Amino acid sequence: MGHTGTLDSFAEGLLVVCVGPLTRLVSHITAFDKVYEAIIAFGTETDTLDPLGTIIKTAEKPKVWDFEKALQTFTGSLMQSPPSYSAIHVNGKRASDLARSGKDFSIPQRPITVYSATIIDMFLENDLVSYAHVKFSVSKGTYVRCLARDIGYACGSVAHLIGLKRTQVGSFSLENAVGFDLLESFSISSVIKREYSDKTLPRDTEKEAVLEAEVIQKCISMTPLLARECGFNPLNPDYISDFFNGKPLTPLFFLTEIPLHGAVAVFTEKNQFAGLIEKTSKRLQYVYVIPKDIALA
Repeated sequence: MGHTGTLDSFAEGLLVVCVGPLTRLVSHITAFDKVYEAIIAFGTETDTLDPLGTIIKTAEKPKVWDFEKALQTFTGSLMQSPPSYSAIHVNGKRASDLARSGKDFSIPQRPITVYSATIIDMFLENDLVSYAHVKFSVSKGTYVRCLARDIGYACGSVAHLIGLKRTQVGSFSLENAVGFDLLESFSISSVIKREYSDKTLPRDTEKEAVLEAEVIQKCISMTPLLARECGFNPLNPDYISDFFNGKPLTPLFFLTEIPLHGAVAVFTEKNQFAGLIEKTSKRLQYVYVIPKDIALA
């Protein structure tokens, strides 16, 4: 089994898990665009940019107009400074481990894309924004914690996240996920009431039984929509045996045109995952092939 992107410890929502031969596709799915809902608290910033950290800055909360105007500037192609408390590796070590040990280090800015940023709700006090519920549609590698931090600065305040929910990864939706009905409501008022902890929660055997049953019901195989998202190419039925027997690849093996460069996942005519190929400047070559008895089972 292999997951396709961690969630922060205080966060919740969708996590796509690949099983068996499909674990080879983890890197493809990790690269999908994602959608989040975030609850931003204004007036304080923590060292981790989330509710588990220590407050390091305070400032006056922003006016509604200043917040709305600032948010409009956080769409499109942006450069983002990742958080110190993150899983990014710096000189072979996790940034979060270096931060906890008190060591100084820097993480280069990274390009990200924010496709949309939409206000769902706001909690106001004396015409100042105390909390905002925002929906973000973003590219791979975007830290919503950092968006909250930077939005706070942009509207003349400081901010951090107190709630984060991932609702979509590519065509995968949270509503179809195992355990969706067990999630608590996600709103400004409900998130404010929560108590976050780094401690491991006790096991709930009753919930585990429900989840186990849902895994069986909701486990899905590859779909045509997901195949298109990954850039998958269907095999020509006339050449299926040649593909599984490892014969030299030619464009005739496939029903659609192969991209110029990079790895491409291959499916049979019935959308059964068959393996990965790669097109270099000179030729098509195999990356790996799923055993025929598994792929065609």
